[in-house]
Parts: sequence; structure tokens; C-alpha cells
Amino acid sequence: MAAVTRRLPFGLARIVPPSLLGFGVINGFTFAVDMGLLTVMRSGLGWPLPVSITIGYVIAFGLSFVLNRAFNFRSHADVGPQVGKYVVVVTINYLAWILGVGSGLAALGVDYHLSRLIAGACEGVYMYVCMRWVVFRDTGAHDKG
Repeated sequence: MAAVTRRLPFGLARIVPPSLLGFGVINGFTFAVDMGLLTVMRSGLGWPLPVSITIGYVIAFGLSFVLNRAFNFRSHADVGPQVGKYVVVVTINYLAWILGVGSGLAALGVDYHLSRLIAGACEGVYMYVCMRWVVFRDTGAHDKG
């Protein structure tokens, strides 16, 4: 990611850390996994929507943790405390952004697709900040190069 960020245009190379780009790539992939699982469970297997959403969400966030820890933040810290922090971060994410903002905006009359996109943007910023400076804070030096 460092090589890619060095080639970003318009001066972005000076302000976009490699971990942000890595986070985007990894979480784009895990979002696709989440949506694929949701589709298989809901449309293919006929499982209830809340069950399908929850299982897809948990698997995708577990995969995101493993991939970000290994490839993006390259953390070698004890995994136990990181998992504990991550569970708290993901729980707050789910309650605040997914349910709070997403459902709240829809309840106010905003189209649910737009509500989910807005909530997703908030979620992305929140998750990156938490992963970089809370969950994997021991690895900040990897953004320099």
C-alpha cells in the first residue's frame, strides 16, 4: 500500500497513510463477503433476514480483524486484548452507526438505501480511526513507509 499511496495524485500522497488505503481494500473485500453471505443465507437458504444479517456481519467483521491485523497494521501485540477492544468497537459501531444512524434516518423519512450509505460512511471513518489508534495502536510506525 505504501507504493500505491506514494503515487496518488493531487498531493494526496502526503496526507493518505498506507493503512487507510489498506483498510479500504480489506474492508471493501469483507463487505463483499458480508453481502455474499447475506444473499446466500437469505435468498438461497431462506433463513430469516435478522439471522442472515447478523451472521454475515459477524463473519465479515471477524475476517476484517484477521486481515487488518496481519496485512494492514501488521500487529504483533497480544491478540487477546486486541480482540476484546475490537468486540467493544464493533458493538458500538453496530449500535451507533448501523442501528442508530441508519435506522434513525430511515425513521425520519430518508430512503433506507441513502440512510445505509450515510451510516456506512460514518461507520468507515469510525472503524478506521478505532482500528488504527485503539485496537492496533502499537503499529503506527507502519504508516510511514
